[in-house]
This record gives sequence, structure tokens and C-alpha cells, in this order.
Amino acid sequence: MNLIETHAHIYSSKFDSDRDEVIDDIRKAGIERVYMPNVDVETIDAMLDCELKYPDLCIPMMGLHPCDVKEDFQQQLYMMDEWLNKRPFAAVGEIGLDLYWDKSFFEQQKEALKIQIAWAKEKNLPIVLHCRESMDETIEIIKAEQDGSLKGIFHCFTGTLSQAQEIIELGFILGIGGVATFKNGGLDQVIPNLGLEHLVLETDSPYLAPVPYRGKRNSPAYLPIVAEKIGDFLSISKEEVAKKTKQNALNLFREFSHEL
Repeated sequence: MNLIETHAHIYSSKFDSDRDEVIDDIRKAGIERVYMPNVDVETIDAMLDCELKYPDLCIPMMGLHPCDVKEDFQQQLYMMDEWLNKRPFAAVGEIGLDLYWDKSFFEQQKEALKIQIAWAKEKNLPIVLHCRESMDETIEIIKAEQDGSLKGIFHCFTGTLSQAQEIIELGFILGIGGVATFKNGGLDQVIPNLGLEHLVLETDSPYLAPVPYRGKRNSPAYLPIVAEKIGDFLSISKEEVAKKTKQNALNLFREFSHEL
């Protein structure tokens, strides 16, 4: 299988002790690309180091994660805007809204999201959206901002069928990861009603490891498990899932897909 990992924090300090070994496992699992979402200003150097060390595999994005939107968010965004004007990135991400952890900066999260959406429109880049406990709120903003040019991924989708259909109507695709393998994850009620053309694969490593690794450090090497589970939902082979989701990812990240 040849797979594309659309969302992994492989630059995380959780991989510092054995990153080379993890990268070897990723390659052996048939992963051709690992798209890396940025989190904040502090993660940029580590992310770009991964790109430098594994240039054929690791592709960076640029964005401010909603959980890192604090009092200094405008200063962080200024620095990220400078980066986006300095060199290419595959997407503006990971951006969005989060009502799971700290709700005190929710208005600032919305402002930061709209600013970063404007960057994506200006540079014709996809966006990668984080929407934990904020699916409807994120959809509402994308609806208001969609002018026909906006595209991207609702990362770590765990919503309902009606939310999935709304997202697809907005021209976005769904990032499906380890939650698909969880007994009560709910995606078994959603994915069979969607076409494979609306999905891409991700792990969100080092978080949200699929069964049977749930609770342990996640890795893009576990992506075939997600492909197999989606194949089970759709009664097709994991190879077919891999082939179609790879094409979906390359179509979205087209500036970084010419070598494949």
C-alpha cells in the first residue's frame, strides 16, 4: 500500500528519543508523505528540522493551533505571516476552534481563525481545521468565509452524518484517523454513507492511536490500520482506500504532490 499521512506532529518531543527508528517504520508501512501541522511559534524550528532531515517524507504547514491562542496571539500570527511570505508551505494549519480545554479565549480563537483563512485565500492554500467540541461553530465560520476559493480538511472528524454532509457541501474533505477504530467512535454510522472521494487519512500522531494501540504513542506507521477499518465500513479493500485517499490528498496539496 502507498499511503499519505495528512496530519502528524512527527516533530513532537515525544519522538525525540527514537525519531529515526519511527521514520524507518513509517517508510516500511508504505507511507509516502507525512504532512506536518504547525502548532505555535515555538514548534516551527522542530518542524522545519524534520523537513530538513527527511525532505522526501515530511512536509510542513504553517498555522496557530486554537489551543495556543492566548494574549499574544497577534504577535504569533505576525511571525507566522512572515514565514508564509518567506517560503512555501503545504497548507495553513493547524487552525480552528477548541471548546474542549480553555474557553476563555474563544473570541480570540475566532479572530485568529478568520485572519488565517484570509492568508489561505490570498495564497490559494488549503486550510487544516481543528474543531474539537466546536464542529457547528467551525462550520458556521467556514460557511460565512466560503467564497468558492476556500478548501481544506476538517481534521480528526468525529461528527454526525449531517455535519459531514454540510462540510462536503462546503467543498471540504474529512480527515479520518484512529477514532474510526474506537468501539463507540461513531464513525461506523457516518462513513458508510459517504463516498471515499470525501476522505483523507491521518493519525494525529503522537495522539489518538488506533486500536490495538489506543492509549499509547501514536505513529503514522499505524495508518494502514485506519485504511483497513475504513475498508471494512465500505466493504472494499484497504488497498482501494489507500489509492483513493492518496489521490484526494495529492489533489488538495497539489503544490507539494508533483513528485508522486
